[in-house]
Amino acid sequence: MLKTYFRTGAAVALLISGAALARAESLTLYCSADEAWCQQIKTTFEAETGITVDMTRKSSGETYAQVRAEASNPKGDVWWGGTGDPHLQAAEEGLTDEYLSPMRDELHDWAIRQAEAAGNKTIGVYSGALGFGYNKDLLAKNNMPEPKCWADLTKPEYKGQIQMANPNSSGTAYTMLATIVQLMGEEQGFEYMKALHKNINQYTKSGSAPIKAAGLGETTIGIVFMHDAVSQSAAGFPVVTVAPCEGTGYEIGSMSLIKGARNPEEAKKFYDWALTADMQSRAKDVNSFQLPSNKAAEASPLSPDLSTIKLIDYDFKKHGSSDERKRLLQKWDAEVSTLPQ
Repeated sequence: MLKTYFRTGAAVALLISGAALARAESLTLYCSADEAWCQQIKTTFEAETGITVDMTRKSSGETYAQVRAEASNPKGDVWWGGTGDPHLQAAEEGLTDEYLSPMRDELHDWAIRQAEAAGNKTIGVYSGALGFGYNKDLLAKNNMPEPKCWADLTKPEYKGQIQMANPNSSGTAYTMLATIVQLMGEEQGFEYMKALHKNINQYTKSGSAPIKAAGLGETTIGIVFMHDAVSQSAAGFPVVTVAPCEGTGYEIGSMSLIKGARNPEEAKKFYDWALTADMQSRAKDVNSFQLPSNKAAEASPLSPDLSTIKLIDYDFKKHGSSDERKRLLQKWDAEVSTLPQ
């Protein structure tokens, strides 16, 4: 009887230790980049570390909302990718943890500045400029002029021909809103957004969805980050990428450790791994053409060259702050989204 008790106790102990080991070797990843890139990251990290990854792909705005909703009982460990503004807001609200990775010295200055702006609660993993793309076949078929500037997109001939994402759910679209406000001034910027609204046929959830629709011929123009437009042309779709003539904003795609994570050590392993040149160089293999934050990482020759694009001095700290982001989104909801089209 005593031997049976000890055998049973030992078996239970083994089961408990096995369960603990299984927990220790897992990671919950919230990914806000393109689906193919997110899948590549998941499978590669699993193969290289043996750590099982439960990955969920959502836009950066949706992920921020989820992290905020789960703050009292966090379910995610790492939030990777997506525009930096929601990451900065999460940092300001205490939803993410400070971490100084040993990989920092390998990164571009703009990635470090992003970290410093957030008290080291996020860090830059890639960068990309905002712009738009158009389906050249649809444009020719409908005898429409080639758009080259932000101002062109408000012309009446593009009525019902443009898609952009909803800035409440999409970091891309929020970057668009913040870019226009900084480029034109708030009053003129919102007048522009109202004029653009007349030509919008759909506000999507995801920031990359408009250019995918353009590639498929479902809309003529999609407002997106330029690398997403390049991805469509690289995949064989008749999409032309445009850097707006007036100048444009840009993103610093970011990564954050979620506060109260269930697997903090695995999260840090992922964080360090995601900053390596080898990991970041693989993006081009799945048609993701952002510029990597590791100086030694290899970008695709198809990646937009930021040095040739007229970039504004985008104020990440201001427009990534909780108060400013909420204010601009509420104003867009009240003054733009409710207008007839």
